[in-house]
Amino acid sequence: MAVSNNITAILNFIATLSSIPIIASGIWLASKPDNQCIANFRWPIVIIGILVLLVSLSGFIGAYWNKQGLLALYLFTMALLIAVLLIVLVFAFVVTRPDGSYVVPGRGYKEYGLNGASSWLRKRVTGSGSWQKIRPCLAASDVCVKLNQNYITADQFFSSHISPLQSGCCKPPTVCGYNYVSPIMWTNPVNPMADSDCNLWSNDQNQLCYNCNACKAGLLGNLRKEWRKANIILIVAVVVLIWVYVIACSAFKNAQTEDLFTRYKQGWV
Repeated sequence: MAVSNNITAILNFIATLSSIPIIASGIWLASKPDNQCIANFRWPIVIIGILVLLVSLSGFIGAYWNKQGLLALYLFTMALLIAVLLIVLVFAFVVTRPDGSYVVPGRGYKEYGLNGASSWLRKRVTGSGSWQKIRPCLAASDVCVKLNQNYITADQFFSSHISPLQSGCCKPPTVCGYNYVSPIMWTNPVNPMADSDCNLWSNDQNQLCYNCNACKAGLLGNLRKEWRKANIILIVAVVVLIWVYVIACSAFKNAQTEDLFTRYKQGWV
């Protein structure tokens, strides 16, 4: 096997390893309660990671057994996958750039408003058709139940750093002035007209604030937080893949040159 093919095989082994964090980040995203309730957001990263793994393996096989056609196909397909990953990264950064959060005095957590979120993401997630499917899924999860297990006193809860999803869906907005009984039970609002969500709050464990705009905004805040974390891993993986691809292209050209030289030499002899 030519030296250039040896290099390409090693590079594709590195690319194969780099697909693992992509798949892992996709599985991590898919395992989160909010992503579990949004079918379209669950598996794209996992699928891309698996494709990178398969293409990298094909490149390794092509280099190890000197299959030039397979190597050419690998280079073409990997270029497409890198382009797709870059598009996903840029798109995810753009639609998760707005935060929508605001500080609540005397609280360790933030609260969230729909107006501060990406309009594209807001339409896809919080539209009436989408939310009718998402709401019962959130209600069936243990997102809010966990709060009762973790916090007992009001002081503990008010100083906590709960997730955006919990902040929006598991309690009424602070401005309503509800009195704390437990993290998911509140009574006697002092200012029930302060926000349209104030009248939507219910102590029914299947209702809570799942119909509130605050819950929709909290879901968007959760998606933003999780995708931003996943993006860090994806950026590192893409940088590695681009580095591998550039060197692999050079090695492929050198392998072709070596092959032509060998044929010429054999013909000369």
